[in-house]
Parts: sequence; C-alpha cells; structure tokens
Amino acid sequence: MRVLKCTLFLLLFFDNWSLILHAQEALLVADKPALVENAAAEPEPEKSPLPFTISGAVDAYYAYSFTENSLPTSFTGTHNSFTLGMANVAISREGKVGFMVDLAVGPRAEVANGFSGTTLSAIKQLYVTYNPADWVKLTLGNFGTFVGYELIDAPGNMNYSTSYMFSNGPFYHTGLKADFSLSENFGAMVGVFDDTDSKVDFTPGKHIGAQLSYTGGNFGVFLNYLGGKNVEGDSLTASVVGHQVDLTATYQLTEKLGLGLNATSKTSVLSEGDNTNWYGAALYANYVVSEAFTLAFRGEYIGDPDGDILGLADDNVISLTVSGNFHVGPLTIIPEFRADMAAEDAFPDADGKFTKTLPVALLAAVYAF
Repeated sequence: MRVLKCTLFLLLFFDNWSLILHAQEALLVADKPALVENAAAEPEPEKSPLPFTISGAVDAYYAYSFTENSLPTSFTGTHNSFTLGMANVAISREGKVGFMVDLAVGPRAEVANGFSGTTLSAIKQLYVTYNPADWVKLTLGNFGTFVGYELIDAPGNMNYSTSYMFSNGPFYHTGLKADFSLSENFGAMVGVFDDTDSKVDFTPGKHIGAQLSYTGGNFGVFLNYLGGKNVEGDSLTASVVGHQVDLTATYQLTEKLGLGLNATSKTSVLSEGDNTNWYGAALYANYVVSEAFTLAFRGEYIGDPDGDILGLADDNVISLTVSGNFHVGPLTIIPEFRADMAAEDAFPDADGKFTKTLPVALLAAVYAF
C-alpha cells in the first residue's frame, strides 16, 4: 500500500510540476510581448517523458467443468463461477542502472506470489539492475523465473489456462543473477537464489540456476537448469534436493504461424528412500487469422511414474487446449476448450468417483496497458 501511495504521489508531482512550468512560460511571454512573434516561429520543444515506464493488466474468467471439478493446474481452480484473476501495475526503468516494482493483487496473484496475509503477497517482482558493461547485466531482488515457456501474467500467454509443467515448475526466484551477452546470438546466465518461490530463505543452502541461449532470425532456444535443497531433513524426514533441466524453443515459421516447444524433467533426490521424477513436453502453435483474431493450440504430455503430480504411480496425462484470442484494442477475449486425459482414474467427478477425462470450457477477458 505504501508503494502504491508513493507511485500516485510521484505521478501527481510530475503533473503539477508540468503545470507550474507552463504557467511560468505564459508569464514570461506576457511580460515580453516583443518575443511572442519569434517564439511562435520556433517549434515547441518535446515534452520530457517520465523517467520510468508504467504497465499492467487486469484479467477475469468464467470456467465450467463437465465433471464439476476444477482443473488441477494453476490459476483456474473454480467451476461454474465468475472468478477474478489478477490486477497488476509495474513501474520500471531501463538503462545502466534500473529497477522494477511489480505489484499484483487478486486470486491469481495470491497463488503466484505466496505469503498470503502479509505485504509480501502483493509483490510479484521487486529488483534493481546494474550494467557494469555492455556485455553483462546484474539483477538483485525478486524476479520471474527463467524456467519454462509460460508466464504468470495472462497477457504473456495465448492460452488462459496454464500447463502442468508451468504449474509444477518455479514461478519466481529471490537472489542475484548475471546475464552475459557472449556474442551477437549467444547468451548465458548464472544465478544464486533463496528457496524457490519464496521471498525468505527458510531452508539452509542456496539454489543454483543457469541458462544457455541462442537467438537468431526467427529462432530461439534456451537450455535451463535449476537445483538446490527443497527440504532440510531431520530424524523423521529425509532431505530432498531438487534438480530440474528445462528446454524452451520458439520458431516463427511464417509471418502468421509461430511455434513453441517446452520440455522439462524434474528429479527429487532423497537422502533416504527412492528418488522421484516427473517429466513432460508441450507443443505450442499460434496462428494469426487476422489483426482481430489469433488461434492458439497447446498439446502437453506429462509422465508421472512416481505420482508427484497426479498422486498415482505409473500415471501420465495428455492435455489438449484450443484458445481463441479476439483482440479489441487493449482488450483480449479468450474462449477456450481444454480436455485432460489420464492413463489412470486421476480426476474426481461430482459424485466423488474418479475418471480418466476432465473436459473444461472457459471464457476469459484480459486487458493490458
């Protein structure tokens, strides 16, 4: 709340200061009428922009599950209900030194940000940056994850519902990272973080993150790694160290057709007992039908041999999602149909029985500025 008040104060300050400057200029012209003719002949100077950028978004949705049970993935956990998503405002500045203050509220923000009931629950991102040279950028604070294809922010995704890989992967990190420009096309990142998806370090030890990337022409590929201790063991519980390897790729096949790929594998190494693992892959396709409409498809496969995701050993799920994106200026209306199909009876129905399929239809509205 204090950050929002300060933001409003700054905006009012800049507006009022601009009015004062214009008033002073008018008085000078009135005192020196001989200069009016010359002043009119000269072009007016451009107004100085604000020293930062303001952006944000608002979203909401309605979902109907044909089994009357909600999707097990993030941010769409309701059935037959009009549901608020997230409202966020981000204030940022680029340059040799910069910063990001990204504040968000709403059910989507509470799931993504964590720390419900505290002021930390409203912080989606909060960091400072420093570029000591053209080829390196340092970032310190709380920032979105580098792992995976999808984003917390609804405007960043063509499908409104999220994938299993996104929902079970990291949302954000708190720590220090360094991004390196190795050449015109190649890049790298290394980072040291606190507990994953946490703004406070509860578990002893740090997490290590790394990325290698290539971007050129219409193609981009990112190889990611994240590892660290998730659980500190004691006499009753085992220590758990997580390792995740992730690959993301994008390819603009034609002017209208874009393709995306995400593949990931996550292993939990236990100090006592057997290790567990899950893995998955998803293909994305976006086709621009017109300026007003884009059709999006996501096909995802999840292998869950140890029941880490669905709770059943030797299970797997195929999820198919088709989303329309109707663009009305800054507003996007998204009708979506999704069908999840598991190898075992993993999805509960209205009677408490378990089925292999979970079909869901939803309608979302996303406004970005």
